[in-house]
Amino acid sequence: MNGDYKTSKEAFVSGTTGSTVLHINAICSVALSSIALHSALTSRVAVFRSTPFFVEWILLSVPLLLSMTVYAEAPGALSVLLLVATAVLLLLPAIENGKALPTQVDDGTTFVGDTGHRSASQASLPPLPALSTYRAHMMLMTALSILAVDFQVFPRALAKCETYGVSLMDLGVGSFVFSQGIVSAIPLLKDPSHLRKSFGYKLFNTLKRVAPVAVLGLIRLMAVKGADYPEHVTEYGVHWNFFMTLSLLPVFEVLTHCLILHMPVALLGLWIGVVQQCLLSFAGFGDVLLNAPRSNILFANKEGLISLVGYLSIHIIGLSVGTTILPPRPSFFRKNIALLDDGRRTGIDLVAPRQATKIVAELFSYTFIWWGLFAFVRLKLDVSRRMVNLPYILWVSAFNTSFILGYFLLDMFFFPTRISRVKDSSDPTGKRFVLEECFAGNRAPPLLEAINKNSLIIFLIANVATGLINLSVKTMYTSDGKAMLILGGYAYGLCAFAWFFRSRRLWRF
Repeated sequence: MNGDYKTSKEAFVSGTTGSTVLHINAICSVALSSIALHSALTSRVAVFRSTPFFVEWILLSVPLLLSMTVYAEAPGALSVLLLVATAVLLLLPAIENGKALPTQVDDGTTFVGDTGHRSASQASLPPLPALSTYRAHMMLMTALSILAVDFQVFPRALAKCETYGVSLMDLGVGSFVFSQGIVSAIPLLKDPSHLRKSFGYKLFNTLKRVAPVAVLGLIRLMAVKGADYPEHVTEYGVHWNFFMTLSLLPVFEVLTHCLILHMPVALLGLWIGVVQQCLLSFAGFGDVLLNAPRSNILFANKEGLISLVGYLSIHIIGLSVGTTILPPRPSFFRKNIALLDDGRRTGIDLVAPRQATKIVAELFSYTFIWWGLFAFVRLKLDVSRRMVNLPYILWVSAFNTSFILGYFLLDMFFFPTRISRVKDSSDPTGKRFVLEECFAGNRAPPLLEAINKNSLIIFLIANVATGLINLSVKTMYTSDGKAMLILGGYAYGLCAFAWFFRSRRLWRF
């Protein structure tokens, strides 16, 4: 790559100071508006109950691309357009679902410390449409922004901040880690006794699972250095990259299992964030990150190494959300931990209908707490994604919890919860039934389900495609019209790949 262009390109994505939290929230709210329109269309118009790929792409991908490019300065206007169309569709009567609700749950009950009727590994959590939608939209916005940032049509205020500030791309990195934390709750919900298994056993299995991601990190390092690709060194360091961070977080999570047994997961995540801030403010880590010369391999990658504790905090807070929204009740995981020693029944079947109102109430409480703490801490400290300091941790936690809550509320509005007759968990005979509120059984939009199923593969392809496009086109000097054509084709290609493999999981991480 031409040296002058490489230098100009690195300067193009460097030195930014970001935007505002309200502006970023407005841009991301377009995702909620697009889901509202999609839900209104599929719940009111019979012919769209099964939407073709092109319609899915138009409704769910194009608005996200527009929100960070041509509508980036007025995302509210784009949301209004989508919501007006939604409001018109709401004038139509809802189509009856026609799906019968179960009169009882599966006979197999999950036990703590017991492998009777059904083993923990065999237990499965029912799908959660709001979570699939959230994870897929987050992935899609991340994939779009990593290429869009290389074009002038993408405002510089949305690019990663140099040291302090808030931006759309700063949020994407933390949200990816938060999302990873949510799904890491699944094995702990299926088998809480996993927390007490030997450290060596858990470490070995975790290393096997994350090894491919670590290899991807090394491959990316060699590819970037070999192609002389423009780099923003202050993101992670000279040799470090995001794949390396992702591969280490599950390993560090194993170290926290002994603490999860004795304290609330969200509180543990917060305390890790406080430790990170203390390291930055009082142990000299912040000064090292900002001022130390890159004199050896450790200092050359100081951003990637120093940020690990902060990203672990985000991962654990995401884990706490997973233990709240994935099981039938928010209290499921806490009760399992309390009963871990005596091996008694959990009292709640893992596959029982989810109680939507209780989950939403808990999410609302966490949303209020995280935004409140963020506002308080920000009075004294600026947000820094580069450091992954406490304000950044709280911002990422508040934002992601809020948007998961938003997807839940949209789900409840368009596909209302109903009352189901289920077994009374307090009756040892299993013969008594009670009425419980549960989801009606809708599913996430097919395109978003497809993206969620192979999200890491899609993220990898997005990185490769971004590199190839940048090597082929001088993106920094590309006109807005041509940039939108390239970005539209890129978005279409990623979504088409996900759609083609929607019935297969290519890689489980």
